[in-house]
Amino acid sequence: MHDFEVVSNDKIADGIYSIVISAPKLATMLEPGQFVNIAVPGVSANLLRVPLSYAKADPEAGTVEIWYAVVGEGTRNLSLMEPGSTSNLLGPGGHGWRVPEGAGRALLVAGGIGVPPILGAATILSQMGVAFDVCLGAASASKIVGVDELCALGAESVSISTDDGTAGTCGFCTDPAAALLAKGGYDYVASCGPAPMMKKVAQAAADAGVYCEVSLERMMSCGFGACNTCNVETVDGMKGACMCGPVFDASKVVVF
Repeated sequence: MHDFEVVSNDKIADGIYSIVISAPKLATMLEPGQFVNIAVPGVSANLLRVPLSYAKADPEAGTVEIWYAVVGEGTRNLSLMEPGSTSNLLGPGGHGWRVPEGAGRALLVAGGIGVPPILGAATILSQMGVAFDVCLGAASASKIVGVDELCALGAESVSISTDDGTAGTCGFCTDPAAALLAKGGYDYVASCGPAPMMKKVAQAAADAGVYCEVSLERMMSCGFGACNTCNVETVDGMKGACMCGPVFDASKVVVF
């Protein structure tokens, strides 16, 4: 359990916010791909915490930055928390990305608000000196986030796809991702976003013979493996996303 104070909470795209919290101990503990479970004040009927991946952690400043989409009562109330507001969270949760030793080149694929965990994967790859390309997908230009951050981390190329064609190519990011994988040269794929998107990316990676990891979204009600509400069906049986994930070997996932 970590108490935190809100440093800033700003809108960064259509329906997407960035909240920066001061939580010094947590900032030193988080690993890329993990999540936190936040107690959002202001809703007496909302007993469950809100599970969210994080975008950045700054151990020196003692801060953690979390990007989130406003999709329900919990995240709507989170967006109303002002600087100086306080609450608490559980974390770090689960395990994150496991980039294979010796990887030479990677492909990162993110859709919608799946960008934050992918920023974490990019951070690991940058630290390891592994070259990587990125395919980003969003509903429209107004919902694109993370391009500047991914470029700053060393992305050699960033392909953008939008459902309505207002930025990049019109369509889904799974198409350019599959095309890149078909060309070869990749040793690792990391993906986060809508389940159908990740399933297609996983299949394209399998077809290309490339190891792929996916960060799955489930309702992590407790966040520590007690409630069994976040189970993921795998070839090895049911696994709780909060403890065995949220990052999984895509080849082991039966139901995305």
